[in-house]
Amino acid sequence: MGVVLNIEGKREPASIKDLIDLTAADMGRVNELILSKAGSDVEMIPEIANHLISSGGKRLRPMLTLAAAQMFGYAGEGHVKLATAVEFMHTATLLHDDVVDESALRRGKKTARMIWGNQASVLVGDFLLGQAFRMMVEVGSLEALDILSSAASIIAEGEVMQLAAAKNLETTEDEHFAVIKAKTAALFSAAAEVGPVIALASRNDRAALRSYGMNLGLAFQLIDDALDYGGSSKDLGKNVGDDFREGKVTLPVILAYRRGTKAERTFWKRAIEDNVADDAGLEKAIGLMTRHGAIADTIGRARHFGEIARDALAPLEATPQKSALIDVIDFCISRVN
Repeated sequence: MGVVLNIEGKREPASIKDLIDLTAADMGRVNELILSKAGSDVEMIPEIANHLISSGGKRLRPMLTLAAAQMFGYAGEGHVKLATAVEFMHTATLLHDDVVDESALRRGKKTARMIWGNQASVLVGDFLLGQAFRMMVEVGSLEALDILSSAASIIAEGEVMQLAAAKNLETTEDEHFAVIKAKTAALFSAAAEVGPVIALASRNDRAALRSYGMNLGLAFQLIDDALDYGGSSKDLGKNVGDDFREGKVTLPVILAYRRGTKAERTFWKRAIEDNVADDAGLEKAIGLMTRHGAIADTIGRARHFGEIARDALAPLEATPQKSALIDVIDFCISRVN
């Protein structure tokens, strides 16, 4: 079930191999620090933390921090701690998200809440956030601490915004962008910005990486929104159609609902608001999205934000790290091809 999302024909598959290679040595140290800082005498804490940490995510956000620091010649140790803090913040939000969304699967494995329960998942997420802040303090950069702590607050606001708008089919596109900017893009932005901050780069360079991360995060989330209706479980790290079954109002739903007939809007209300979201409903939803161009236009919006991210880096000096960061944009969007 699903649609084939290939808008521009066959191209060389985009890759983040250069980013992985450039950050490999530092990521080795990040992974060691992750294991160390996820440890606790409370047995359940490392069990739950390691369940999610070892579940096969690409660790894209910490790699952004490392590459952005390298890009401006940073030679200290702080980027490893900040990258680890970024990954802990991301992991904590996943633990919390799965509880709020009542998700059963994460990256092909049972979510922590399905194994240990909601309470344990929330509390271990809080523990990881605490460890993240300890590492930020150890780095000794008040500006980096301000950027990441602000991101943590914005992410929490985004969660509440999403909860308040749950199942609301009258959500506008602007309102949806406000949610994903807070929930997803804020951490991408902070992860990219703290690298040049600790490298003492210029204000313009910091702003460039901040803009790059924000727009990359928006593109990344919009592609996730599209993939839920036309991707694969391997691409998503969850079941295809989970957003539909959970009644999430994402951009493809917003566009299909607004462009639909009165009868079609009645279908969406029954599926999303009344929780009548079975496999037959999913198939119909995908058909309506295809008819109204909702998935294609969601991908188009993602490409737009990807170009803004690319332009943010354009004035910066050519380096292997800059090239690798541009590859990340192409990789994020190419997941739909």
